Amino acid sequence: MATTADFKNGLVIIHNDDLYSIVEFQHVKPGKGAAFVRTKLRNIKTGKVLPHTFNAGVKIDIQRVERRPYQFLYKDGSGYHFMNLQTFDQTFFDETLINAPQFLKEGQEVEILFHSETETPLSCELPAYVELQITYTEPGERGNTATSAMKDATVETGATVRVPLFINTDEIIRVDTRTGDYSERVKS
Repeated sequence: MATTADFKNGLVIIHNDDLYSIVEFQHVKPGKGAAFVRTKLRNIKTGKVLPHTFNAGVKIDIQRVERRPYQFLYKDGSGYHFMNLQTFDQTFFDETLINAPQFLKEGQEVEILFHSETETPLSCELPAYVELQITYTEPGERGNTATSAMKDATVETGATVRVPLFINTDEIIRVDTRTGDYSERVKS
């Protein structure tokens, strides 16, 4: 058992019978009264951030989690199939564990977060940005960059992304997986 003195950003603890990661914390020692620790905790499964205040010295239960590199192989009726890049074992995960399944393409590397004690997968995280080829969009208009007008484009994974008017079919773009927004055109 650890105490609030052991808090650090990224530490995973059990709080209210669920796994939470400490996003930020601050030790507060008021002039009058007992010290306390003000924190922001992110739920590992849902991603929601909630504020919580702990009394100083309270016992906490630290949990060990591991990030393991995996490669996405394919998707079928039973789920998304991945291969561990260290052991080459194949396994599949449910879509609910993946943060942006619409941008997952075959051969892409991801990190899967595992709870070390129970060996259960907690989440699958894509890189912050992925490069995808546009399979269909309306024809582009050259020189039309003065306005911030956007149009729909379908990428190779089947997802729809809003892109600027000058983007054409078969171009490669960089997409932010956290928001699903167009970031930039990749120069070839």
